[in-house]
Amino acid sequence: MRNGGRTLVSIAAVAALGLALAPPAHAQAPPGKGRGCDVDAQLARMTDAEKVGQMVMVSTGAKPDGMPIDETRRAIQELKIGSTLTHEPENPAIAARYANQMQRWARDTRLGLPLLVSGDFEFGTTHNVREGTTPLPNAMGLGAARDPRLAREAAVITAAEARAMGFHWGYAPVADVNTNPANPIIGVRSFGERTDLVTDLVEAQVRTYNQAGLIATPKHFPGHGDTEFDSHLELPAVTYDRATLEKVHLPPFRSAIEAGADSIMTAHVVVKAIDPDLPATLSPKVLTGLLREEMGFDGLIVTDAMDMDAIDKNWGTRQATVMAVEAGADVIMSTGGFETHAEAVDALADALSDGSLSGERVNASVRRILGLKCKYKVGDHRYADPGTAEKVSGNKRFQRRALDMGLAATTLVRNDGDVLPFDPESDDRTLVAGAVQTQVFADQVAAVSDGPVETWQAATTDPTDAEIADAVKRAASADRILVATFSSKPLPAGQAKLVKALQATGKPVAALAIGLPYDLTSYPDVKAYIATYGTTARTQRIDLTMHKAAARVVFGEQPGGRLPVTIKGLYPYGHGLRY
Repeated sequence: MRNGGRTLVSIAAVAALGLALAPPAHAQAPPGKGRGCDVDAQLARMTDAEKVGQMVMVSTGAKPDGMPIDETRRAIQELKIGSTLTHEPENPAIAARYANQMQRWARDTRLGLPLLVSGDFEFGTTHNVREGTTPLPNAMGLGAARDPRLAREAAVITAAEARAMGFHWGYAPVADVNTNPANPIIGVRSFGERTDLVTDLVEAQVRTYNQAGLIATPKHFPGHGDTEFDSHLELPAVTYDRATLEKVHLPPFRSAIEAGADSIMTAHVVVKAIDPDLPATLSPKVLTGLLREEMGFDGLIVTDAMDMDAIDKNWGTRQATVMAVEAGADVIMSTGGFETHAEAVDALADALSDGSLSGERVNASVRRILGLKCKYKVGDHRYADPGTAEKVSGNKRFQRRALDMGLAATTLVRNDGDVLPFDPESDDRTLVAGAVQTQVFADQVAAVSDGPVETWQAATTDPTDAEIADAVKRAASADRILVATFSSKPLPAGQAKLVKALQATGKPVAALAIGLPYDLTSYPDVKAYIATYGTTARTQRIDLTMHKAAARVVFGEQPGGRLPVTIKGLYPYGHGLRY
């Protein structure tokens, strides 16, 4: 940060975190308080059905009013599940009320055990709660910022908002080293291509999450950064040797374990150097042999979503559920409907009944689950206060800090002929063109430019020749042009043609890669180029902070980022310009 010695984990953030962790005055104490964190005593009271229920984490659904559907109640009360992966609530107050309703349903079960409420928080709680929260840079943006203090502050903000909304468990940080530019699913979710960078930032965030009371979950073990296929759609395999695994991909996980990570998520990836036949999620060689025995991890192992095609199409829910636990997993992530959740629970119950899973093996997992609930005082912080959730989440201090992070992340890669910055006070007309999220970015441009801003967007991510001709026609009345490109793997040819056609107009043109930073290789002659790392692969989740920061850099604010990856043949790791 460019503010002298001022601490980045600000007093305001820590105060907000304390407010988030304070139980609301109306909250009821959980049943059995005082003995609820005697794990062995609790385990001794449990039936087999209650034990296997604790081992399944289910995704939840919402009614039109934002509250959980009856299938969620049935999963909690009939299947006796121990944790949930939230749906995407509209705002923090709804998220808090939603979590409270689930906890009340759990309270009314025989044992009254509190739920672990979880969510994907890779770029802050905005990842799951879209409105009223603080969007933070994706991991690759934090990698470009090169400052562990910013990574720590991002974790503090995330934890404060998550805990205020009733979450206890976050599926971050991403510990994958993105060594393959063609990786279609990790990309900007990774801190970068260098093991040391990823290791340092993973360690910083794990330690901070621990201190802030949110369960960190480094993922996807033992590494998803060198794959060429999306495990949501097919089963990837990596063929590098054991030495590469040890040198490149395992160090971030080793560092996370040393930093006290209490949970690690598996990868649906075949790592041939360890097990040539089974993906890590189902492999005893990976989860027990490598992670538990060789690396000494005794925390909780949670699978990635078991309905992803890499698993479901090859093994199916019942078989894969039992195989994952046999391999060493403690919690099965079930992201289908109620029938899928019931099938996962039934599969474990049947395996325990027929001896396929031993009672000792199941008890070991349940002990870890109950132990985490005790360690993170879930019973003491069982209910959230919707008012506090609204007050803490997305507050002005957090928003300002997020924008500072965004500016530190935004990377000016090329500026031949000083095309940038554009003058924000001129009356020049700016055309913002692109194929994804163009209006969102154009709105941020309009917020900092005194001149008029027009928007053009293609119908798909691969503009046609007719569309490109229309964009060029629209450019005739513009004084300057911004063209935003997006790719989750190699850039579609139409987007590269769009950039080249707009450049041929002779107007000042700056291109911005709003997803992966490699787009420049497809239009290498553009004179000005910015990488924002702001949009994730596949799901195209919008990171408003990065759009806002990029617009401000275009109009003169200082970019702070340096490339956390290599743009092959053009720019090395660590490259970044300033004005």
